[in-house]
Amino acid sequence: MGDKQGKAVTTRRGAFTRFLDGVEWLGNLLPHPVTLFALLALGIVLLSGLLGWMGVAVDDPRPAGARGVAEDGMIRAVSLLDGDGIRRIFTGLVGNFTGFAPLGVVLVAMLGVGVAEKSGLLSAAVRAMVLSAPRHVVTVAIVFAGIVSNTASEVGYVVLIPLAGAIFYALGRHPLAGMAAAFAGVSGGYSANILIGTIDPLLAGITQEAARLIDEDYVVVATANWYFMVASTFLVTVIGSLVTIFIVEPKLGQYDPSSADPTVLDKNMMQPLSASEGKGLLWAGVGILAVFALMAVTLLPEWGVLRNPDTGDRINSPFFRGFVVWILIFFVVAGYAYGRAVGSMKTDRDVIDAMASALSALGLYIVLVFFAAQFVAFFGWTNLGAITAVTGAQFLQDSGLTGPLVFFLFILMCAVINLSLGSASAQWAVTAPIFVPMLMLIGYAPEVIQAAYRIGDSTTNIITPMMSYFGLILAWATRYDRKLGVGTLIAMMLPYTIFFLIFWSLFFFLWTFGLDLPVGPGSPTYYPAEG
Repeated sequence: MGDKQGKAVTTRRGAFTRFLDGVEWLGNLLPHPVTLFALLALGIVLLSGLLGWMGVAVDDPRPAGARGVAEDGMIRAVSLLDGDGIRRIFTGLVGNFTGFAPLGVVLVAMLGVGVAEKSGLLSAAVRAMVLSAPRHVVTVAIVFAGIVSNTASEVGYVVLIPLAGAIFYALGRHPLAGMAAAFAGVSGGYSANILIGTIDPLLAGITQEAARLIDEDYVVVATANWYFMVASTFLVTVIGSLVTIFIVEPKLGQYDPSSADPTVLDKNMMQPLSASEGKGLLWAGVGILAVFALMAVTLLPEWGVLRNPDTGDRINSPFFRGFVVWILIFFVVAGYAYGRAVGSMKTDRDVIDAMASALSALGLYIVLVFFAAQFVAFFGWTNLGAITAVTGAQFLQDSGLTGPLVFFLFILMCAVINLSLGSASAQWAVTAPIFVPMLMLIGYAPEVIQAAYRIGDSTTNIITPMMSYFGLILAWATRYDRKLGVGTLIAMMLPYTIFFLIFWSLFFFLWTFGLDLPVGPGSPTYYPAEG
């Protein structure tokens, strides 16, 4: 009996692995990522001309007079092949590139990370953390850290994901599996968190405006989904860890260092810490405490200079909106303190050389961003993303479902729409005026609707090139495998998407309708609120 069960499990795993191999093979038939984004940008231009000529348009669900709403209340496909479109392409090409949000964030953060790397701090810190740690505990810690890092905005993308690759390599494991685990936590578990992050008040504001189309006095607060998202943090951590250990890592197999960029491999990764390195880590710790003290002084007191100057809010504040500056300060201070202690950094020239070296390694990423930025900008200019979102929402409305099962279709619809609208706020701004009133009218509260949306929005982040940091992750990954293609990355992340989508949706259904628990403090499940 046991042998038969074991054979069945092996067969199922083999079938799933073959499916992932097929996804990888198909994806890798695509050209180089830079060429791919260039072709996609060209394709959007040509498609916009066709749809513009056909007069494709949908009703704008947002109220008349709202920002971005046309006078006739329609969202129309905008052609980039007519005179206005061609002029816009030529005048906007540079601005698309320099204004692409992740580019500046990555460049600024890497100035600091470069100092920490060149001084030897990162290598020593990784070895101090992992060489004595149990194998699977490291995986769990990386996924959990990825989820929690969302509070600090971009730190997960620009710091944790490449660091996770280095940690796995130091342990003799496949570095891409470490990066996948971190990416799954940072982006696939984007909405889950223990703390209230910058995304919470942003989504709550959009949900509130959509709810007021039905109830003009309705209020949605930033903590509307807090209970559910705290519980989701541990669920996503468990799922992400299990997928890494039992699916992704076995599929990747034994790592072959010969396929890596030699500069990314540190031969001393498995060496125990020397006395000098221990002293350096001590001084780096002193520097980190000083940075934390400075952060506290600027945020915690009533007079904190980086609190919101208008409202005094700590979350929606310059502190978090400019968090990349803290990343820069953190790594420069810690890296220099370590370097001075061990003798790897003595003058300002050493710091400058470290920064220059870090940026010189980003050549491929910068080229990739240029074409990715054009694609994203063209997609937005043509209104194709908004038209896709409204069409998908209309499909859900036409399905006729009214019971709790409507949320499964709703979550799936949000996940699909997220493939073309990578920004959580941009997608919700377009679709909330449809989904929120529609689901309120069949008896569900806006807070519950928003919680369900966040599941769909998060789970497909890790498999869509429309996600603004996808190009960065691809660039990090190619440092460990120079032949890695888009298909390999998508196939590596697809198991996380599948299992997150299934089990997170089931957890939502159990939490909300099975156990009848509120998704947040004072958040009702039904509308009008019972009692």
